[in-house]
Amino acid sequence: MRNVLEWLEGQASLRPDKLAVVDPDSQLSYAELLDRSRRAGSWLVAQGMAPRQALALYLEKSTDALCCMLGGVYAGGFYSVLDVRQPDGRIQAICRALEPALVLTDRANEEAARRALEGTGTRVALVDEALAFPRTDADALASVRASAIDVDPLYVNFTSGSTGTPKGVVVSHRSVIDFIPTFTQIFGIDAEDVLGNQAPFDFDVSVKDIYSSLCRGATLRIIPRPYFSNPTTLMDYLSDGQVTTLVWAVSALCFVSIMHGFDYRVPRTVRRVLFSGEVMPPKQLRVWRSFLPGARFVNLYGPTEITCNCTYYVVDRDFGKGEAIPMGRPFDNERVFLLGEGEREVTPDMVGVEGEICVAGTALGLGYLGDAGRTGEAFVQNPLERRWLDPIYRTGDLARYDSAGNLVYSSRKDHQIKHLGQRIELGDIESTAAALAGVDQAACTYDARRKKIHLFYVGEASHEEVALSLRAQLPSYMAPNGIHALEAMPLTKNGKVDRSLLAEQTTSRL
Repeated sequence: MRNVLEWLEGQASLRPDKLAVVDPDSQLSYAELLDRSRRAGSWLVAQGMAPRQALALYLEKSTDALCCMLGGVYAGGFYSVLDVRQPDGRIQAICRALEPALVLTDRANEEAARRALEGTGTRVALVDEALAFPRTDADALASVRASAIDVDPLYVNFTSGSTGTPKGVVVSHRSVIDFIPTFTQIFGIDAEDVLGNQAPFDFDVSVKDIYSSLCRGATLRIIPRPYFSNPTTLMDYLSDGQVTTLVWAVSALCFVSIMHGFDYRVPRTVRRVLFSGEVMPPKQLRVWRSFLPGARFVNLYGPTEITCNCTYYVVDRDFGKGEAIPMGRPFDNERVFLLGEGEREVTPDMVGVEGEICVAGTALGLGYLGDAGRTGEAFVQNPLERRWLDPIYRTGDLARYDSAGNLVYSSRKDHQIKHLGQRIELGDIESTAAALAGVDQAACTYDARRKKIHLFYVGEASHEEVALSLRAQLPSYMAPNGIHALEAMPLTKNGKVDRSLLAEQTTSRL
């Protein structure tokens, strides 16, 4: 197998009438998804899209969006979904890097797309044109497929960093083909499953939703973004749609538990919950496990650069105050190890010793699009192996081994600060705060210029209660200089805590 489209073609042959993908406004069988994707691909070829060229999509996730994404692959190219909420300047920067054959949008976003790309020379077209193409050009598509290889790019996801030029992570067919069968086999995902897609299509969590469904013949149920601000609508959608599998960001799970979604309705068909993106607060995990006692809960870890995830941990018990949920162990065919001081490996017998998480294997991305400099900084030769080319990705994340041999996340290297002469992990302060009674979420920032630690939290606890509790549990040098209560934690488009925005709020208050 060398192309992800072989999964779609196989499922359309095996179960043509099976529901493949559904959103609140439309649904497609596998036969229909195949037909619409091939016609979109034929239209793109007719428009002059060349193999290994980018297709950009400026629209919300939907069945139409998925058809066009796969259409771009049928045309021999790769796709990149643009977040319609991003500033025009960022859209322009991304398109400069992509150099797309064209940008597809829908009528709801057409005006914004044309405004954002005005003067750039980037062609904008409507998805309706692609999906209304009256025929499949079988000869053209076959010619494109014949020249394709498995390490051709499949998609590019741009990082959500707030400074500098966005980094476009390039991922190949081979990386997805290698990861998804292992992922679905380990967790038992099959044709009877319904995956409730939370992640936007420009975020790599959605890769697991889309390609797990295509690989196993499952149904993909797309959950619109607004549903994650209305817990009753969300819980009705999960329950009525008989969703079995949630591959969600931690923040999405916390939204349900903090907003008491289970008090309204419990989606009892859910039998597996896989979470990633940030450290899961143990108290929120306990809420989920209490309402879904028969479900399997899994902590996943992995940056975009290594194709979704590289480690997993099946939660088999409750975690108490101050306990960290392990990252677990590597997936098959992925080498995950720690590099400590002096570029020496931290081995499992060195319990508690921190090192940087490094990853090797087929899952590694193809680097950053058009950015050899940053690619060379992150994708490097394994310092432990000098005899042959052994590329690794240095994640910038710190972890340690526990006594059971599991990896346990510590923090980002850039969350490690020097304050009052002490080296401090901001993650330690966050986890301590999140474990307090009356605190649902917590995040820290550090103002290096003023040398102040700021804690932001969501919950019913008062400022005084949080301050007193932290003072009792943390060394004085770790005590936050500022404590700020929020109604809701600001999130990036990928569902992670927006620490840059928190830092800006701190500055504006001073």
